[in-house]
Amino acid sequence: GTAPGQQLRALFYALPPGESSFRTVEEVPDYVEKSIPFFITFIGLEFAVSWFQKRELSGRINDGISSLSLGILSRLPDVLFRSVDLISYIYVWNNYRLFELPWDSPWTWYLTLLGVDFVYYCFHRISHEVNILWAAHQVHHSSEDYNLFTALRQSVLQKYTSWMFNLPMALFIPPSVFAVHLQFNLLYQFWIHTEVINKLGPLEWILNTPSHHRVHHGRNPYCIDKNYGGTLIIWDRIFGTFEAEDAKVVYGLTHPVNSFDPIMLQLRPLAHIWNTFWATPGFCNKLSVIFKGPGWGPGKPRLGLPEEIPVITGKEVPFNPIVPAYLNCYAVVHFAIIVDLYTELLATVTTLSQGTVLLRIGFIILSLASFGLLMENKSKAGILEIIRCLVFIGVYKLGYFRSQFPFLGYAYEV
Repeated sequence: GTAPGQQLRALFYALPPGESSFRTVEEVPDYVEKSIPFFITFIGLEFAVSWFQKRELSGRINDGISSLSLGILSRLPDVLFRSVDLISYIYVWNNYRLFELPWDSPWTWYLTLLGVDFVYYCFHRISHEVNILWAAHQVHHSSEDYNLFTALRQSVLQKYTSWMFNLPMALFIPPSVFAVHLQFNLLYQFWIHTEVINKLGPLEWILNTPSHHRVHHGRNPYCIDKNYGGTLIIWDRIFGTFEAEDAKVVYGLTHPVNSFDPIMLQLRPLAHIWNTFWATPGFCNKLSVIFKGPGWGPGKPRLGLPEEIPVITGKEVPFNPIVPAYLNCYAVVHFAIIVDLYTELLATVTTLSQGTVLLRIGFIILSLASFGLLMENKSKAGILEIIRCLVFIGVYKLGYFRSQFPFLGYAYEV
């Protein structure tokens, strides 16, 4: 296990090689899962600091629930099977490795830090420049707020394309070292999703910071396709994709999705590519729809025309349907119940039957979709929510759901 102090330092990539080197993959802690309490704590802290600085909260209920829903959704496949990143990596290591770097050498540790971060830069950049990969990655950019909730807004599909980029490292870097850095690289990117931290002096030259990453999330023309780094900003400086924060950043996609429904946010871009693919004449053009940039069209350069990016006036209003206050409270309470069920599922998944696991996952997905529609004030949302509550009571009574807190059982039924 990891002590809370170690876990906190893991969030900032501050665990030295001596404390985070392991002989086998099985010994590597699940740093990401153990960080959940810290995520919650930091989100609370961000709210407090934001209120103190500007007398306004750092987020909105609808957007926050949407981000957390997408975060939970993105982690659900891992409940069913080990991450494709590690399976493929271990396979290449076992069958094709050229030589073995020592797992307990600090040199191996630092080399892997650079390797994982460089691969992240490459994959992240390609995810913005290849339409089919952008369809997965855009989920992370779909929020019009920028706060720690946004960091948890992740794509379900992205990990099924990123794994292949890591495989060259499997020719010489032990899987246990890779497994540590894969998590650290992801965790480091949590704290940079905030507006409450300004510039960080000389660190801005080397590290990816909140200021650099705000640019990456902007839809202002100067922000598009900039600052792809994960932990380090040096790759952007080397490859010419660096841009310093300048004019006030307006967040989100150049063409906002205007939805809080997590299923819709994950799948709509794929539907858009599908429709464009069939509507575009010519076989080569059809391939270009898939493999060129999201802004590409027949006769345009690979990444589209910069002048077609919508102008930012500074008067952009985020998508924010009016919802009665009681509905917001309702959504927050029920969302908390789903988080409880989800964390209980993570804790007990190895003891449950496959059927029970699938039932719980199905119910979690149904719930997240229902909350999304409630937040949009959709007419069908009420009916779906009633069905969802009836399903919950039935399944709960039959004992397929358990809370982590037994004393809440009665309250849940109420």
